[in-house]
Amino acid sequence: MTTPPAEAPPTPPLHEMILTRGYLKLLLLSVVAGVVIAFASFCLVSLQHELQHQVWEVLPETVGYDQPPWWWPLPSLLLAGLLAMPIITRFPGTGGHVPAHGLGGPMLGPKDLPGVVLAAVATLPLGIVLGPEAPLMALGSGLALLALRRSKRAAEPKAALVLGTAGSTAAISTILGGPVVAAVLVLEAAGMGGAQLFVLLLPCLVASGAGALVFTGFGQWTGLSIGALSLPEVPPDVTPDAADFLWGIPLAVLIGVVVSTMHQLGHLTAAWTQKHTALRTVLCAVAVGVCIAAYALTTGRSPAEAALSGQATLAVVAGQPHTFAVSALILLVLFKGLAWGICLGSLRGGPIFPAVLMGAAAGIAASGLPGLGTTAGLALGVATATAVVTRLPVTSSVLAVLLLGHDAHNQAPLIVLCAVVGFITAEIVERIRKPRS
Repeated sequence: MTTPPAEAPPTPPLHEMILTRGYLKLLLLSVVAGVVIAFASFCLVSLQHELQHQVWEVLPETVGYDQPPWWWPLPSLLLAGLLAMPIITRFPGTGGHVPAHGLGGPMLGPKDLPGVVLAAVATLPLGIVLGPEAPLMALGSGLALLALRRSKRAAEPKAALVLGTAGSTAAISTILGGPVVAAVLVLEAAGMGGAQLFVLLLPCLVASGAGALVFTGFGQWTGLSIGALSLPEVPPDVTPDAADFLWGIPLAVLIGVVVSTMHQLGHLTAAWTQKHTALRTVLCAVAVGVCIAAYALTTGRSPAEAALSGQATLAVVAGQPHTFAVSALILLVLFKGLAWGICLGSLRGGPIFPAVLMGAAAGIAASGLPGLGTTAGLALGVATATAVVTRLPVTSSVLAVLLLGHDAHNQAPLIVLCAVVGFITAEIVERIRKPRS
């Protein structure tokens, strides 16, 4: 006789979970942690942005160039590889997660923070084609867990999970335009429902909300730039028509295939660098420099457009698309995509920001097609590429809507549809690469 499976214990009502004294203390600790993490994040991204400004603007002007010459990325990325090599091979935590594997992975603790911060400050400003989001999330979780160690709840694994996630959310919200996108990201990535979702989401909301307030205040007070993901100017608002959707679906598939293919290059690079890591890390950094230099040589434009995470170039592409020839946008997607794929598997940083630029460039390059406008091209490109790299279509839709601002109301149906198409396309490409046994 077969023994019936034991029933799972019932989940307590929501009010019994969030109105306990211990949970309310956890919320208070999340607010405090959010303030501290926001200040630390502000210092990190401000320093990174200032170093980036010195390397790609001030130094070229000092030696007599109006913009960085085509060869500028070669010594810059070589130096980045040499600096990254000991961090990845010697420091605890290897400077952070391999970005080809996404933003997930084991939560990094306080002992990993020196390597993460050093990798971000020493290599990202030199032209690594990755964003600051992963180092910020690691910084947030590490500082949150450090704060938890000093509290009476240090021995509770659930408290560590919740506060660590809240710390990561507070940190990444500072560069994603506020707590909304970060909260949606947590909600979608958690894959939970019911009361358990609220237990995790509330500390994330209060931590990111408090952190965003502090972060914004410091930005206005100091006047320092942080290079957050934003679009100061966007194309004129238009109402999408049938042509936008007829072009939008196949374009979303195409962008999904391109971004997914570049992402697969990251997996190949990650496997290749597992052996002889030190030497191959430097070789990969040099290869990234070659890709960026090739973009500058073939287009006659600044290599800075293909280097770095892409926030500044994204603002120009979206606000002044007429300054880019279609061929330049296609070459930007090609060479930045190759550089991004190599960086994903060999260096340290976040995978999202360069993908957003690639999607925007591809969408605007196709905006000259009959019936497809610049606004629709930008919207579908951003939503599709973000969904491909994050595998979070809801988060991708919200991010695209916030970036487009007033233009997003009319473009929302196209944004949502293309985010779903990009997500499905990425899943198909992934299944082709790793067929089920």
